[in-house]
Amino acid sequence: MAERVAAVRARIAGAGGEGVTLVAVTKGFGPEVVAAAVAAGVEDVGESYAQELVAKAAVVAPPRWHFVGRLQANKVRALAGTVDLWQSVDRPRLVDELARRAPAAKVLVQVDVTGEPSKGGCPPADVPALVERAADAGLEPTGLMAVGPLGPPEEARPGFRALVGLADRLGLPERSIGMSGDLEVAVQEGATMVRVGTALFGPRPPRPGAPDMGN
Repeated sequence: MAERVAAVRARIAGAGGEGVTLVAVTKGFGPEVVAAAVAAGVEDVGESYAQELVAKAAVVAPPRWHFVGRLQANKVRALAGTVDLWQSVDRPRLVDELARRAPAAKVLVQVDVTGEPSKGGCPPADVPALVERAADAGLEPTGLMAVGPLGPPEEARPGFRALVGLADRLGLPERSIGMSGDLEVAVQEGATMVRVGTALFGPRPPRPGAPDMGN
């Protein structure tokens, strides 16, 4: 595990990244993998499914938990108090539920940069209003997040570049873009956070009907 973490950090550095946060996405694996990642120096752990996060948090406590998957409003209550950064806020109903169940929570607004409905995300034109709504509700919107398209890494570059430009215009410092396959492109375009699963833990069988949100 330490070697894999070092290899991913070397990829980030090789792409010009400095101070980029590595979020280890452990969906599909047990709590022992979370513990191994933390022992290897990882401080930020991401989960895509509420049930998995709740189960793992009961037995292991990394420094910070991130929720990176499609978030259902009815799952917020179970996760409140455990999640340190909600990365996939993409609609007003989620803002309202987070303000109710997790006051002052730190959130990233997820931006749709691919036009693929299965990945979620707020249309770019609606992002400023959603960020404002989150702030007005007492949440702390710290940045933007996006999932790149499937395919060659270069195909993700235009969307990542657009997200970073939007974050700049809104004065938001965090840009969570890039996963195992396209993290170099993301770092080159200004990522401050990358979400990596496969490159750290190997492949895992996909859950039927569940889009990949964070590896």
